[in-house]
Amino acid sequence: MPLPTVRRYLAGLSVIFLLVAVLWAVYLPTRGFLFMHLLFIDQQATFTQVIVGLGAILVILYEFLSFQQQETGPALLARRSSGFVPRSGLPFEWYSLLVAMVLGLFLMAMSVNMLSIYLSIELVSICSYLLTALTTDRKASEGGIKYLLFGAVSSAIMLYGMSLLYGMTGTLDLTADAFGAELAHQDGSVVAVAMLLTAAGLLFKLAGVPFHIWTPDAYEAAPVPVAAFFSVGPKAAAVLVLIRVITALPAEAGTGGTTAAVLQTPLAVLALAGILIGNLSALRQTDAKRLLAYSTVAHAGFLLVGVVALSNAGFEAVLFYVGTYLFMSLAAFFLVDLLARSTGISSNEPLTIRNFAGLGSKQPLLSIALTVVMLGLTGLPPTVGFTAKLLSFSALYEAYQQTGDNWLLALFALGLLNALISLVYYLKIPFLLFFRPMATQTDVSEPVILPRALVWLAVSLTVPVVLLFLKPDLLLYFIDRQ
Repeated sequence: MPLPTVRRYLAGLSVIFLLVAVLWAVYLPTRGFLFMHLLFIDQQATFTQVIVGLGAILVILYEFLSFQQQETGPALLARRSSGFVPRSGLPFEWYSLLVAMVLGLFLMAMSVNMLSIYLSIELVSICSYLLTALTTDRKASEGGIKYLLFGAVSSAIMLYGMSLLYGMTGTLDLTADAFGAELAHQDGSVVAVAMLLTAAGLLFKLAGVPFHIWTPDAYEAAPVPVAAFFSVGPKAAAVLVLIRVITALPAEAGTGGTTAAVLQTPLAVLALAGILIGNLSALRQTDAKRLLAYSTVAHAGFLLVGVVALSNAGFEAVLFYVGTYLFMSLAAFFLVDLLARSTGISSNEPLTIRNFAGLGSKQPLLSIALTVVMLGLTGLPPTVGFTAKLLSFSALYEAYQQTGDNWLLALFALGLLNALISLVYYLKIPFLLFFRPMATQTDVSEPVILPRALVWLAVSLTVPVVLLFLKPDLLLYFIDRQ
């Protein structure tokens, strides 16, 4: 059987499998606990599974259409003779690894037991390491090794935190009455340390500070479809597990005075650090994938803003942020990659943003779509990024009014200020597209004619970015539905 036919079958089977999984998650009549309280299915878990499944389907379609374009492109023979390697021509194994990673993320979204949380995170991590280093490029191997090393450290820290929680409560079940009751009688600082250590593995998948160091190297090394999925899937599942871990703490203090509020200030510090480090690091990036990688670090901080609020409004804002970030992040990666392809840049060259200069007149549709996405990532109207940040910071300000914690006020003020700082690097690419002349290209191939299916797949992701700004209830209804 010809290799393109094999790839077509594998891509089709993967998409069908993921569609069935998403539909099963949505229409599954069973709600509640499964497998002796290891898993719990509620609307939040279902929503997260839909986000993860939809993201996986989109990256598979993008990779498959990219491979088709490279197989039939008019400049294929010339690029092959010069040693060109397709940018998205991933090995066949990537389909099975991605499906296995989605399975792990589905389990993460349902996990309410520390054992199931750890096992599902490890399944996701192992698949992530392999996907990063799947190609034969040396940079991919280096990125995969860095990813593995930081993952091993965060996993060890998380296990230590879980062992402390088990020692204090005598149970691994986050929903057990004994878990909250026993923690309520513990010293607040001890519980805070144990919880933060346990959150290490979640912050690692979330690309949150201080477990974000792997992010730029792994994103730069991984193929574009893989990096795009890394920016969405693990974040969606990790933030939901983090919410479950935090809400497992008692709402009212016991003898020891421990409540969920003991984590509010540490989480506010981590959120603020993520926003600052992500945005300030992105300012000096010249590689588009590294710029988007640091952007995901900043958005991990923005995701934590809603968690810091420790309220239902804040948690709903987090899920809304995740749902909208799916479209903005995937669109950003896809559009940047397509603009690079249109110049004929081969896969072994970095996606340097200066190569985008002057492409606005040659690729107006892609350039306008990317501008809309960058406005959304900044959080400016008329995009849903504005709505997502508005909901998160509104919940945070309400929490500040109730607690009077100055760290919450600092997070509120500096978080909004950083939204303006991010405008500098987010609009750097649109500025080059429309206001800088095209550089003389002497070392790249002839411009590539992109297939319509690939272009419209990427451009169509910008539609929800504007539509959900006008009608946010379309997404909020699904989040709130019981």
